[in-house]
Amino acid sequence: MKCPYSRQCGGCRWIETSYPETLHKKRKQIMTLFPDQKVDMVLGMEDPFHYRHKIYASFRKRRDGHLTAGLYQEGTHRVIATDECLIQNETANAIIRDFTAIADEMKLTAYHEDTGTGILRHLYLRVSKSEGSVLLVIVIGQKVLPGSKKLLSRLLGMHPEIDSVIINQNRRHTSMVLGDRETVIYGSGYIFDSIGGIRFRISSRSFFQVNPTQTEVLYRTALDLADIHETDTVLDLCCGIGTITLLAAERAVYATGVEVVPQAIRDAKGNASHNGIKNTTFICSDIETYLKEHPVTESVVIADPPRSGLGKVVSHSIGKSSTSRMVYVSCNPVTQKEDIDILKNYGFAVQRIVPVDMFCFTEHVENIILLTRMK
Repeated sequence: MKCPYSRQCGGCRWIETSYPETLHKKRKQIMTLFPDQKVDMVLGMEDPFHYRHKIYASFRKRRDGHLTAGLYQEGTHRVIATDECLIQNETANAIIRDFTAIADEMKLTAYHEDTGTGILRHLYLRVSKSEGSVLLVIVIGQKVLPGSKKLLSRLLGMHPEIDSVIINQNRRHTSMVLGDRETVIYGSGYIFDSIGGIRFRISSRSFFQVNPTQTEVLYRTALDLADIHETDTVLDLCCGIGTITLLAAERAVYATGVEVVPQAIRDAKGNASHNGIKNTTFICSDIETYLKEHPVTESVVIADPPRSGLGKVVSHSIGKSSTSRMVYVSCNPVTQKEDIDILKNYGFAVQRIVPVDMFCFTEHVENIILLTRMK
């Protein structure tokens, strides 16, 4: 399928490559990193378009003075105006278009990073796959959003699926989308989505995978590989809002989630409560610090770290523990391999490698590895 923006934007470099070929290329990446291991076929999507349910858009002023919105050109802060993105959720695409048109009619200006002038900086949207509701965050570069009531009234009239609206202030010279101060101006400030029959609350800063269809595949595969029994205890490192922890708790006697982001831990505890899951504990801590104070005693470890990986200290801590098996989920197989090379020194062996296509038409691939400790 042709994308008129792909060569400018760079967000989906492989959009003009056949989807089966992209899966072959991703599997080859993993095989190159792990040449001595068998790598499963990549678990792909039936329909690989419009899969992103977490969307960012930025604003700029066109040469004719009108407001436009789109994506940053890869590696720059130059906004490429996009009316339709083939990998973004279609509801989100429509909301961005209509918001921009209303804001332009109201003469709202785009924020200019160099001068610190202007108002509208970003839109951030989360779309619930299971419920269809939308969380909309309007990021502004000033203290107030002029005409916010009028803008909101018109937008909600066009898009009643918008369930919550937040105004976020970000006046700093930074590449971070969200600032520290935010105000809920409509709704509760969060939405809900479901994975594996468990309902999760998603707020503006919650970590929740961008592709909900493949998230189901990713987590089900990871938990199946973990082979959790009702007598097992589970430690979930980098647990976010408790997705894997709560899914694991349904199979285990007890599950503990560790995460450094306080809001994510609050959401995780709330998710456990409103789903009636009581055999869990959630701890707000840097995982390196946590493992220094609490050596691993759980029978199963599951880890889904950021792109930087677990790191040497954490990998050594897990290696020195008595845990018998580990499932390592990674969005960066390079750092995943570095950590696994350390774990191998403690008797862990790779048993299964299953790549999952979370980010269709990009070079990125999510990778699941099952490790067991050899006697």
